[in-house]
Order: sequence, then structure tokens, then C-alpha cells
Amino acid sequence: MNIYDKIIEAIFTEKYENGMTSVPFGRQEIIEKARALGIDDPKNLGDVIYSYKYRKPLPSAVRETAPEGHYWRMKNTGISQYAFVLTEGREFVEPDAMLVTVKVPDGTPSMVRKYSFSDEQALLAIVRYNRLIDLFLGIVCHSLQNHLRTTVEGIGQIETDEIYVGVDKFGRQFIIPVEAKGGSDKLGVSQIEQDIMLCKEKYPNLICRPIACQFLARDAVAVFEFGEEDGSIVKLAEKHYKLVPSEEIGDEELSLYGIHGE
Repeated sequence: MNIYDKIIEAIFTEKYENGMTSVPFGRQEIIEKARALGIDDPKNLGDVIYSYKYRKPLPSAVRETAPEGHYWRMKNTGISQYAFVLTEGREFVEPDAMLVTVKVPDGTPSMVRKYSFSDEQALLAIVRYNRLIDLFLGIVCHSLQNHLRTTVEGIGQIETDEIYVGVDKFGRQFIIPVEAKGGSDKLGVSQIEQDIMLCKEKYPNLICRPIACQFLARDAVAVFEFGEEDGSIVKLAEKHYKLVPSEEIGDEELSLYGIHGE
């Protein structure tokens, strides 16, 4: 068990009572519990929270208290305030391994391709240069801002990887928060929920279409769209794109794409 696990497990087990569906705690408790356990203070308190929201599951002692079909997730509830929240469904979104992969002519500048890494910044650049958001949604989109940091009522400070604005042929305007996951990071439901709340508060007159992108490989990207149903986050659509030189897309594939598009 690593240091983060020891601290988070101790905070949860001290507060949890059978039947609870929300276990609140504050950022300062991370330091207090570390010292009580004889552990050095974590150098980055934000990373403790981020790890369990987007990188790794909560300690087994926490997960084992969740009834079947539910899971515990960590959620912002205010400035420096959090809670373990019992939630129905699945914690992380995984790409559908059976989904067809569509080849797209690679428009990434060669220098960007040469020097990029397999992290979220590289992924955002590839998505932007290849206009994958436009392609996926079927509307004209423009990048408004990346790494938007702001506060949302009831949550506190949040960060969204990139924000697009878009318009369709009917003149409808959209706000499109985009989350990018590279490397070993996982796409958590909490992040999508925060993006939706951000759109409702900051862009109430625009139609919110939350998007997430994830590397499948260095040249392949999964793109998801999400929505809300009965208070839960649901996946509305998913597409997989592979970026290739245009000459690698043959007549047979173009014919197949024509059938799929009908």
C-alpha cells in the first residue's frame, strides 16, 4: 500500500458508518492524517485528490464497502472540500474494443508529430490539427481556451483541458468542454460531471456537448460524447479514428465508409 492509499483509507475508515452514501472531508485532513500515521506530508496535496479521481482506484478497504453495482468516487464539494460519494454504475469510461476504427488523413504538422509525447497536451494538439471535434460532432468548431481554470458553485476550483465553441447549419451555438487522457490516466465520470456543471454556470445560453478523447495508440484516438439521463452521466456516442497518410486510405475502405454512413 503506497502513502496515498494509507492516508485516504485512514480518512475514510475513521468517518464511515454503515449505510452512509457520502463521507465528507477537507484538504487539511490529508496533512493531519499523514502526521498521525507518522508519514511525511505529501508534497502535492492536489495530486492526492487527482490520483483517485483520474488515475487509480480507491484503496480496497474503501471499495469493499460499496454494495453491488455501486462504487465510491471522490468529488469536489467546495473550496478545499471533498467527499467520498457512493455512486451507481461504473467509475471509469473504457473504449469499446469492438468498435470499428475509421482512417482519417493525418493533418498533424510533421514537427508537432516529431516532438510530441503520448500525453494529454500532445493529444489535444492532434485533435485540434485534425479537426476531430468537427468531424465527430458534424459541426464547425473553434478552440476557445485550453486548460481553463475556474470555480464552480458547489464544487470549487476545477480545470478543463480545452473548451471549444461551435455552430451548426441551423445557427445553433454550442459550448464543448474537452477532456484528454494520455498515458495511463483514466477517464472518470466525475470529470464529465464537472464539465457539465461548468457549462451550465458559465455558458447558460449555449448547448453543452461534453467530449472526451483518449489515445488508443500514438496514431489512434477514441472520441466520446456524454450527456445526462435521470441525474447520471451517460455515453451518447463513441468513435475511433486512426490518423494515416492519405495514400493509405484505399478505394475499398472508402466504399466501406460509404456503406456505414448510409
